[in-house]
Amino acid sequence: MAFDRRLDTFSLTALLVSAHYGLGFLLGTAEKSLTLDTAGSLYAVCLGLGTIALLGLAKFYWTQAEQIWTLLGSAYGNGVKVLVGLMSWSSLIGIEAVQLISGAFILKVFGIPTLPTMVVLAILFATISLLPVEKAGWILRGLLVLNLLALLYGLWVLQAFGDYLRSPIEFVGSLQHISLPTTVGISLSTILLVLIDMKYQQFLVQAKDVKSLYQGCALAAIVLLFLAFLPSTVVVAAHRAGILPNGIDGKETLPFILSWIGGGTDKPLGIALIASLLVPALGIGSSILRVQTKTILDFNILPMSNRSRVLVTALNALFGLAIALKGGQIVNLIVSFYAAYVGAVLVPFVAYLLAQAGRYNFSKGSIRLSLTVSSITVILLLTITLISPNFPVFGSVELNIMGMGILFGVIFLLIGEVLEKYFSTSKVGEEP
Repeated sequence: MAFDRRLDTFSLTALLVSAHYGLGFLLGTAEKSLTLDTAGSLYAVCLGLGTIALLGLAKFYWTQAEQIWTLLGSAYGNGVKVLVGLMSWSSLIGIEAVQLISGAFILKVFGIPTLPTMVVLAILFATISLLPVEKAGWILRGLLVLNLLALLYGLWVLQAFGDYLRSPIEFVGSLQHISLPTTVGISLSTILLVLIDMKYQQFLVQAKDVKSLYQGCALAAIVLLFLAFLPSTVVVAAHRAGILPNGIDGKETLPFILSWIGGGTDKPLGIALIASLLVPALGIGSSILRVQTKTILDFNILPMSNRSRVLVTALNALFGLAIALKGGQIVNLIVSFYAAYVGAVLVPFVAYLLAQAGRYNFSKGSIRLSLTVSSITVILLLTITLISPNFPVFGSVELNIMGMGILFGVIFLLIGEVLEKYFSTSKVGEEP
């Protein structure tokens, strides 16, 4: 596959950061920070750490260029390609749901009910995704930069720059507020997701050279770690200053603070600052729907037509809406879907890397068996935990989904190898 490799270090950095610096990052961190202080930045910090770890695979992606499901499909068959693609598609449902939840709670600051707002936003996401609005991405990223400036202004108003500088040190100590299984589950799921996530890979392959590739990844990691403590510090400072009303929902904290910085929801600046969050929600949500629809249509299961595109887009929007209406904390929702993708795809991908390194070649049948069983396992567990969050075996929902997926993936990969060799040996022995 040919790519226009022209991204320099700073262009690549900007795209890598924008891939994750969105509403899940901002509102999710703020929501957690209301009760966990700086430990609420765990998810955001892990995105930065994952980007550092990505340096180990960056050149591999840049050289191979193809998407993960194409690489695995070429090596192990079209069935593997389709299943990996479907797992990637399913991981985006959680992100889509988060955009709906975030948009609803942003508008809740104006007193608008959340449930009907989610329905209206789902329709808007679907409608916008069917329009050729790709060039609006720069405008949307510009609004997130405006939001970043608003948060920095909030630090200044709240006299919290000192708190921000101390936040990395306080972060380590405040992790005691989170159980160890939850910390491990969120950390591993997020870091491993970054390593096998198409949101990053699609930009890595466009770096103009290896030097720009490595420098872009390293700088993006630094920027993400710089941004990780910004929402949490603003929320903690606002909470200590008594600005936040009693009983406020964690998802409302950042929109409320921005409206306060702007003088209220009836003031032009307050409305503009809240819009700096809401408009990107429309862009991110519609962009995710567009990617989901393209992924499904690329499998050629349905005829390529406008009717198919509209149908698939509508179904994707309904899936996201169903998850959003179920509710839940933003970070946990995102990471649960991350964990499902990692739990299904990690073992076959590691097996592929071992084959590429010349260490060991697993049979196609073993890979198919491992991927199929682990995919079924994580989807079942994800469904169960969405219905009953108190189900986890390993102490956290994320660790439960990812751990069981990887465990079953390894077990059935080995079983597949034993069966492959047993039947192969039997057939050879039966030959005259």
